[in-house]
Amino acid sequence: MKLTLISSLALASGVLAQRTITVYNACPFTIWPAMFTGSGTQPAYTTGWQAAAYTAVTFQVPSNWNAGRIWGRRDCDFSTNPGPNSCLDGGCNGGLVCNPSTGTGVPPATLAEFTLDGAGGLDYYDVSLVDGYNLPVSITNNVGCGVADCSVDLGPNCPAPLQGPYDSTGFPVGCKSACEANLDGDPSNSPNCCTGQYNTAATCPSSGVEYYTYFKSNCPNSYCYAFDESSGDALWTCNSGSNAVYTVTFCP
Repeated sequence: MKLTLISSLALASGVLAQRTITVYNACPFTIWPAMFTGSGTQPAYTTGWQAAAYTAVTFQVPSNWNAGRIWGRRDCDFSTNPGPNSCLDGGCNGGLVCNPSTGTGVPPATLAEFTLDGAGGLDYYDVSLVDGYNLPVSITNNVGCGVADCSVDLGPNCPAPLQGPYDSTGFPVGCKSACEANLDGDPSNSPNCCTGQYNTAATCPSSGVEYYTYFKSNCPNSYCYAFDESSGDALWTCNSGSNAVYTVTFCP
């Protein structure tokens, strides 16, 4: 009864309904998570922060959070000229705290993507490799809905044309998409980017995307190219009424 009363009072007072997300860094090294909202109301939480190894933060996002993305940045130094080049990958306009309008992250970067309370009363979420890979990521929840993940380190075995950038020891900390690597020379009309004459699911099948199988075979539960929904295990859903609490884990 108390919970019902509190909920009713919150709605009556105009307080926006919120959902809970936890971001956990299970990597044995520091990363710098970032967050961006594609449209609609933005979360009140910061758009960028430092996360030491094995630490977590929990925050609220709007219950109808739209086109939200969370990703990790690697090997960052914001001491001089903070901006998109402050990190080896995943950097954003703004430095540590990403610009809320333009701070989408520099590829390659593994993305945890969300649209909550979307079409059909469903939450939609995925782990996207469309912008390439820089960290293993999973999205789990507390209500038994599916797990979206790319739990494999794709850097070391990344095909040579896609591999990089590299850290100071020469270790690959990223694996670019074929689109980002510009393998066919024209990103505006590319079967790798699904652009130009290839801008539909019919004209841009996965078979025409170079190295698609490398990403999909290693990370079958991730979104590996622009029209990957046809694979059946790229885009995940959960009933919005379940009010799932989502956990984004780096290095699961």
